[in-house]
Amino acid sequence: MDDIEIKTRVIGVDLSLDYTTCAVIDIRGTIIAKEAFATPDYPEISNFVSALYDKIVRLAENNGGLENIRSVGISAPSANFKTGSIEHASNLPWKGSVPLAAMLRDRLGLAVAVANDAHVTALGEQAFGSAHGMKNFIVLTSSVGGVGSCIVINGKAHLGADGFAGEVGHTCIVEGGRQCGCGKRGCLETYASVMGIVQNVRDLMAESDEPSLLRNIDSLNIQTVKLCCQQGDAMAIEAVRRAGLILGRALANYASALNPEAIILTGDSLQVKEWLIPAMRESLEENVFHNLRGRVRVLPSILNTEDRTVLGASALAWEVEEYSLFK
Repeated sequence: MDDIEIKTRVIGVDLSLDYTTCAVIDIRGTIIAKEAFATPDYPEISNFVSALYDKIVRLAENNGGLENIRSVGISAPSANFKTGSIEHASNLPWKGSVPLAAMLRDRLGLAVAVANDAHVTALGEQAFGSAHGMKNFIVLTSSVGGVGSCIVINGKAHLGADGFAGEVGHTCIVEGGRQCGCGKRGCLETYASVMGIVQNVRDLMAESDEPSLLRNIDSLNIQTVKLCCQQGDAMAIEAVRRAGLILGRALANYASALNPEAIILTGDSLQVKEWLIPAMRESLEENVFHNLRGRVRVLPSILNTEDRTVLGASALAWEVEEYSLFK
């Protein structure tokens, strides 16, 4: 019988609005090497795929050789695992449906899987993080770009009929509320994302003449809100508390419908978790189905923020069927 070569490394890619990060990762989740390049430098998708191909090949060849890479997993905004495409991403320069998996596979000659960041994060949390050992859980990501989630049922990500399950950020939480980039009003992410928290600050400043450190800040972002919270600024704390209360109500609905083992929280909003999570827990317990009160665990991710997505992308890479032009 011929010896069967088992490849023990994959490439994980985190395609974000600012940077695209590539990493060589082994079967145990050890990051062997990692490099990044600026995503906005490539407004044409064909040029971006060429740059991504070059980065992956150089990184692999400098760290054991491309022949040792089994497959590639990519996390991207608005990506659909079922189609392998980025579909109508509002914040990326490439419009329409972009068949990224097929384009890179044709260049690279290796299996490529593409999924959205919430799906990828769930795989990473299950393999290496707070959901390790769990079969039924929800991962919720609240970041600058919005709020997303992934539902894991019986150990597998539930993607829905068309691959769009988990878009909790675009569920209506306030009727006739804030305008969302998706075209609707009152979506959860307009209140509970990083930009939602910043808008809470602006609303509070407009509602009263209450003194606040926030009034002296030119650039409002999650870091400056955190600094003001740490200094006991009442307006900053209230802005975060409002986001937590709305997020808790949404999670109560989610938990009542799905009865998960836990809800795992990730994303930039966790920078203010000291003030966000208590309000969120309060609202969740108040609004969840009574038989689930005190039973829904809410856990922040234990994974390193800088490595979470590429680790998840590596877990995604192991899920795709192996393929190579070079066998």
